Order: sequence, then structure tokens, then C-alpha cells
Amino acid sequence: MKNIETIRRRVQGAEDLLSVVKTMKGLAAVNVRHFERAVESLSEYSRTVELGLQIVLSAQEGGRVGGGRISEDRRGVVIFGSDQGMCGQFNERIVDYALQAQESDTDRIPAVSLLTVGSRVAALSLDAGQEVEMILDAPGGVAGMEPLVQELLFHIEGWRNQDDIDQVLVYHNHPVGTAGYGQNSVQLLPVDLEWLRSLERQRWPSRGLPTFTMEWDQLFAALIRQQMFVVLFRACAESLAAENAARVAAMQNAESNIEDRLAELEWEYHRQRQNQIDAELLDIVSGFDAVMNPA
Repeated sequence: MKNIETIRRRVQGAEDLLSVVKTMKGLAAVNVRHFERAVESLSEYSRTVELGLQIVLSAQEGGRVGGGRISEDRRGVVIFGSDQGMCGQFNERIVDYALQAQESDTDRIPAVSLLTVGSRVAALSLDAGQEVEMILDAPGGVAGMEPLVQELLFHIEGWRNQDDIDQVLVYHNHPVGTAGYGQNSVQLLPVDLEWLRSLERQRWPSRGLPTFTMEWDQLFAALIRQQMFVVLFRACAESLAAENAARVAAMQNAESNIEDRLAELEWEYHRQRQNQIDAELLDIVSGFDAVMNPA
């Protein structure tokens, strides 16, 4: 039979753990909203970039935006994950999704230059036999997203200029519903020509058509870079929102399990305490009987 003091210590430990879990769940829920707002705030900036591209494309001099030859020998892949745990299968799912997408994409799989955001997806990728070229730390808040995206853009530019990589794919989790998440992939490069042509065909929203003085090639390249920034920033924000949504779900499960265990411990504590009281009362009654009725 367990000592009542041991049970009491276990009850106290479960209560302390429950308090920590509730705090973590609350922080994760707040973070989800912060990152969702970051995605929402990006929409206006993205629209501005699209309007700029629309003007530049409408002013192009016959056939500047063409398909060109895309090298299929090498491919750049960026996978967004996490550095922290306690978020269920968050990292496992995105790594499995990325690997399956690569395997089913083409019959002849090109050489992959892999960059991961988050040490946990890097470890899982290495376990799956993938060579990881670089591991970047996942940002802990909204303020850390812009420096991360700038570093990603710098590295991708190196892929293009030094490694002759024309294809770059981005894999990340994104929020689904109130506490769920799914997997998503985005083609960062090459830029979708159909999307560019659709922008060119759109009607300008006002009567006055803006003009520009920069060289066409320089302005177009700058706007494409900004569009890449938008894609990467959105992928990062959605991944972080999904990570915290997964953590909320994990903490809810942990909270429920701890509460069930705490109820069991409290019941055991009260039962042992009652047995102890009953034993003490029996001792008192037996002693009183022995005094009143001596042999």
C-alpha cells in the first residue's frame, strides 16, 4: 500500500505539471493569432507587388517574358519545420509529404539541394537519407521572420548564380480549421508564366496608368524578388501558425490526460486518508475499551 505522503507529493507534482501545460497552451494560442495576423497583413503588400508587375508587364517590349530552358538536373528544396517539440507529428508529416512529393514528381529524380528551417526537420530528413545543405533556426516570433526570409532569398540567389538551380520548391504546414493543419507545396522558381500573363491581361483599377523610369529588366527583377519574399514570408508565417496550432492540440490532450490522472491520485489520496482516519479511530476505541474493561 502506498504511503499517503507519497501520494500527496504525486498530486502536487501533477498539479504543477497541469499548470505548466495550461500556460504553454495559452501562449501557443496567442502565437497562432499573431502569425495569422502576419499572413493577413501580407495580402496588401502582395497586391501592391502584383500591381507593380502588371504595370511593368504592360510596358514590355514584345516577348521579354519568355519560358527559357529550365535545367532539370538539380532542384532546390526548402522545408519549413520547427526547432521545438511538443507539437505532435508536425515535423514528421511535412518531411514525409516533401519526400513523397519528390518521389512522385518525376520518373527521374533530380539532384536535390535541401535547406531546412528548423533542426527537427533536418534530423528527420537526414534519417530518411537526405543530405541537408543548410539548417536555419526557426524564428520564435513575428520579428524574426523577415531576417529569416532575407537569408533564404540570399541563399536561393546563390543556388541560381553558382549552382545553376532553376527550380525551387517550398514545403510547409499551414493551419486548417481552428486547431488542425495540413501540408502545402509552392513552386518558388521558375515563376509561373501563366500567372504573369494573367496579371498582364487584368484591367488597371484606375483611370491613370502609372509610369516608371528604371530600366525594365532591373525593375522586373526587383519585383520578382519581392514576390519571392511574399511567398517565403507567407510560408514561414503559415508554418509557425500551424506549429502553434499543433502545440495547442497537443497541450489539450496532455491537459486532459493529466486531469484524469490527477482525479485518480486525488481519489487514492482521499481513500488512503480515510483508511488512516478509520485506523486511528479504531485504535482509540480499542484503547478506550481496554481501559474501561480491564482483563
